[in-house]
Amino acid sequence: MRSFFETDERAAPAAGSPSRRGTVTVVPARTGARIAVYDSMASAPRVEQIDASDLADAIEKVASRTYNLARERGGGVPYTIIREVSENLIHAGFSEVVVTILDDGNTVRFADQGPGIADKERAFLPGFSTATAEMKDYIRGVGSGLPIVKECLGFAGGTVDIDDNLGKGTVVTLRVAPRPKAPEADQAPVEAAPRLSNRQKQVLSLVMELGSAGPSVVARELSVGLSTAYRDLASLEEAGLILADESGKRALTDRGVALLDTILR
Repeated sequence: MRSFFETDERAAPAAGSPSRRGTVTVVPARTGARIAVYDSMASAPRVEQIDASDLADAIEKVASRTYNLARERGGGVPYTIIREVSENLIHAGFSEVVVTILDDGNTVRFADQGPGIADKERAFLPGFSTATAEMKDYIRGVGSGLPIVKECLGFAGGTVDIDDNLGKGTVVTLRVAPRPKAPEADQAPVEAAPRLSNRQKQVLSLVMELGSAGPSVVARELSVGLSTAYRDLASLEEAGLILADESGKRALTDRGVALLDTILR
């Protein structure tokens, strides 16, 4: 697969500039990714090839297909998180991207052969970005992607790790705790309603009113920051009250409708 960007390992960053190992420039090409799903570590993975015609198409297809495959395995990584990391692949020009789904969908690993990230701690700082002007046409929140990923996963009891790939490039690993298995039908206890903040209740009401909503709509309608909207949506999705479609918008689940009905009584 060719990359949307060409890396120039000879280009040394100026003093004080962001610590990427190389530079990237846009080139016209078709690319995509491979997604490997491990049903068992004792067997070979199922591999899907994702082809895309441009960067926007690559981001959308990789994010939605990864989310759906992980969800089918029972995984709980929210779509918002997977989308943010998929957008971050733009820094590598989608060069030799391999997404691996493990642990029944609860571990999702993104690997690329791009320039890599030298200062991994700074990558989690809000506002830190190495995006070029071309990249900013495709990234929704420049300098906010990985900080949002870390915050939302931490809030849900998960983790995100950044490591160097073999040879060159970056590996980003997302992990969440496995979902509790459903009890037997004749032993099913009454599930306690999740404790929601007033703002989270407002988010649920807004999603019901609009039919579906994404983080930008929530941020605008409730006058909150985009990171706050992401965090609330991720929390509600983790609680099973809303569910993301392939466009990233959230709609109420049956459980969310039932809980909202109880709240509004």
